[in-house]
Amino acid sequence: MSRTAATRTALRICPLCEATCGLTLTIEGTRVTGARGDRDDVFSSGFICPKGASFGELDADPDRLRGPLIRKDGELQDASWDEAFDLIAARIRPIVEAYGANAVGVVLGNPNVHTIAGALYPPVLLSLLRTRNLFTAGTLDQMPKHVSSGLLFGAAFAIPVPDLDRTDHLLLLGANPLDSNGSLCTAADFPGKLKALRLRGGTLTVVDPRRTRTARIADRHVPIRPGTDALLLAALAQVLFEEKLTDLGPLEEHVEGVAEVQAAVREFTPEAVAPACDMDPEQIRTIARELAAAPTAAVYGRIGSSTVEYGTLANWLIDVLNILTGNLDRPGGALFPLSATERAPRPAAPGKGFALGRWASRVSGHPEAKGELPMAALAEEIDTEGDGRIRAVISIAANPVLSAPDGDRLDRALAALDFMISVDPYLNETSRHADVVLPPPPPSQSAHFDYAFNAFAVRNQARYSPAAIPLEDGRMDESEIQARLILAVSGMHGAEPSAVDDMVIENTLAKASAPKELAEQLTGHSGPERRLDMMLRLGPYDLTLDKLLENPHGIDLGPLQPRIPQLLKTRSGRIELLPDPIAADLPRLRRALTEPPAALVLVGRRHLRSNNSWMHNVATLNGGSNRCTLQVNPADAARLGLVDGAPARIAAAGGELEVPVEITDAVRTGVVSLPHGWGHDRPGTRMAVAAARPGVNVNQLLDGSRLDPLSGTAVLNGFPVDVAPLP
Repeated sequence: MSRTAATRTALRICPLCEATCGLTLTIEGTRVTGARGDRDDVFSSGFICPKGASFGELDADPDRLRGPLIRKDGELQDASWDEAFDLIAARIRPIVEAYGANAVGVVLGNPNVHTIAGALYPPVLLSLLRTRNLFTAGTLDQMPKHVSSGLLFGAAFAIPVPDLDRTDHLLLLGANPLDSNGSLCTAADFPGKLKALRLRGGTLTVVDPRRTRTARIADRHVPIRPGTDALLLAALAQVLFEEKLTDLGPLEEHVEGVAEVQAAVREFTPEAVAPACDMDPEQIRTIARELAAAPTAAVYGRIGSSTVEYGTLANWLIDVLNILTGNLDRPGGALFPLSATERAPRPAAPGKGFALGRWASRVSGHPEAKGELPMAALAEEIDTEGDGRIRAVISIAANPVLSAPDGDRLDRALAALDFMISVDPYLNETSRHADVVLPPPPPSQSAHFDYAFNAFAVRNQARYSPAAIPLEDGRMDESEIQARLILAVSGMHGAEPSAVDDMVIENTLAKASAPKELAEQLTGHSGPERRLDMMLRLGPYDLTLDKLLENPHGIDLGPLQPRIPQLLKTRSGRIELLPDPIAADLPRLRRALTEPPAALVLVGRRHLRSNNSWMHNVATLNGGSNRCTLQVNPADAARLGLVDGAPARIAAAGGELEVPVEITDAVRTGVVSLPHGWGHDRPGTRMAVAAARPGVNVNQLLDGSRLDPLSGTAVLNGFPVDVAPLP
């Protein structure tokens, strides 16, 4: 409601992390001057974090590009939109025609899942381009969960989330939701939900080598040795079997392979894993017994249990424990959300299953997972000569120079490409190499619907935010940018952008066997709105775009409900508890029982005021505890001769860095911690705030050779390092 002719308020779902909180923006003219939580939002009820409160500052960042850039005479220069797309069409098609579709690599970053365009258009681009060289941020954070879910349930996106509002017991590994706001578990006010769990008499156990903000509020904090989560989880399963504490309940008729799992974990006794995990065997037994005894319970793990040597095994074992205790697909346990845009459930039937390694990367032979190759292999696929070399890259909202291992090598490789396109609002460490940069408008000028995160939400709901501010002259909506990019890359340059949406609508309705008349009933002022309306109509809740517009604070669709067996897509139509790829990888985990631990290993850490590499250019967020320091335990600091605030040299297989030391007992002995996403000191970028406090790129310590073999995920946590004081 407007307060004056020049000042008004508008609702907007926050796109800055996975919590998807509802915001109320204060707008003066065409500028966002304030942001507060929307108390009437059906999902977040007014919760807001520092990122959401900074919405206006991020939206008005003067370093955001306002129009396209194209490279002329070696320099990026301002250009018109037509010039930019003409250049793309003229340069990309000859590369595809001369060398094939695989000569083009597509790189997708995390911000894609925070926008409508990022959800709707890259799949179309990939289907028309037909390259096998797809690299995403998934192999830097969450691919182990997709692989384990694919193998267990037959669908890579069948990911259960903890029922935070109803559970009695939460075992949380490698996650710090008080700082991250949740990951693969969309929950506005995650901190409040954890506190409510304890207030109602529930139990929170946090397994983390750091005493994080989340660990501080827990009933029990287990400072495990990094990288050994899978060993602990296997031991918990072993105890459940040994002490006859398993009870699958109604799940039993839908599960096969229980006896095989029992045999597979027999060697992982608490006594066997305790030295590697640096835990007391009796503590392991206590955790297992409490998990089995709780009226309802959920095991939940995230980045710290994914970006390690045994990431897929750890994520598999998390669901194994939920299954063995009868807590999977059970209220108060771990349940599968049902998004408003998911296809309406069909009768249970065997599916096609989930396959790994359908093709492999050219240079190192890394198997694909979920159609993707490891981001860590991108540089070698560009700079290694031979047939099939990547000669062009399309990068959409990605900054792998900072987020992937060995950014220096990737930096050199990108500079040597024949052609590069970047869809990015900033000239950052990666987009500075592009021949064409296509900048989306600020979020206030974009509509919003959470396609990705609603599929991981702890409560089913649907919310849509129209653009809060009209599109500024000279800017182009991100959906139109990506539609025109698809046309230019696929040989249809010059067609109307709406042709992309019309094609998708026609194909989708045909596959759904929907009446042809439905296409004429779709509402919306744009192609993306018509596609959203179509997906809602084909979904499980009898919703339309008009209904969402009539309910600006959202529509509550109720708590999560059991969904097995309908969602199972395995060939057997059952949960396949010990898939062959998992069984084949277990000997590697057994060898870890006898491997001596490294003297010092590194882990990352999250900041509440940050999100990977893309929020360090907001002045109000780039301060306080959001610092790029090397956290070291006092005992390790004394042993190594480190001084608080003084610089130290940290080295690993990929290189070395100089970084200031922060001595703190928040990190356990034998572990140092350095945050991810920093290193804003490369020339040619236009991010003044970030460049003033650049920090160092922790991933430069890695050479890209350490990967979880099943998922291709880079080992970003728990790898050995050497630290020494600088003179």
